[in-house]
Amino acid sequence: MGIAFLSAKRSKDPNRKVGACIVNKKNRIISTGYNGFPDASTKADEYFPWTKEEKHKYVCHAELNAIVNKNATSLEDCILYSTLFPCNECAKLLIQSRIKHVIYFSDDKADKDAYKASRALFVQADVHTTHYKDLHRRVGVPPLTEIKLEFTPPQDG
Repeated sequence: MGIAFLSAKRSKDPNRKVGACIVNKKNRIISTGYNGFPDASTKADEYFPWTKEEKHKYVCHAELNAIVNKNATSLEDCILYSTLFPCNECAKLLIQSRIKHVIYFSDDKADKDAYKASRALFVQADVHTTHYKDLHRRVGVPPLTEIKLEFTPPQDG
């Protein structure tokens, strides 16, 4: 989940930074993604609006970007970590990619139709979903609440 949050930091969305990380059965990172406009090299960030009303027409979600950013490895039976529960459009992509488990951090849009639809899609496709906090309750380990990165070179000796 920490890598998903770290990926989210790359998003230029001023309202909601979303990140995703896909890992394989051995917990090795396959891909990461964050929400943003298609192909940032085209200066889309400067052209399209980031307003809540307009951005949804243009933004690629973190889950989609994680799927298309993957290396040549199959995503079958992989796990997606996401900072936000996936919408119905991303759920369809995840199912088509054969991802079998989604671990999410936030579900604050659960009452919206797109997120109700994604839950129904996941149930039908036998994709398991787990809230990050529940994952840690099961194993008796407190959830990670912060990551501290220090850019200090190691000392000799």
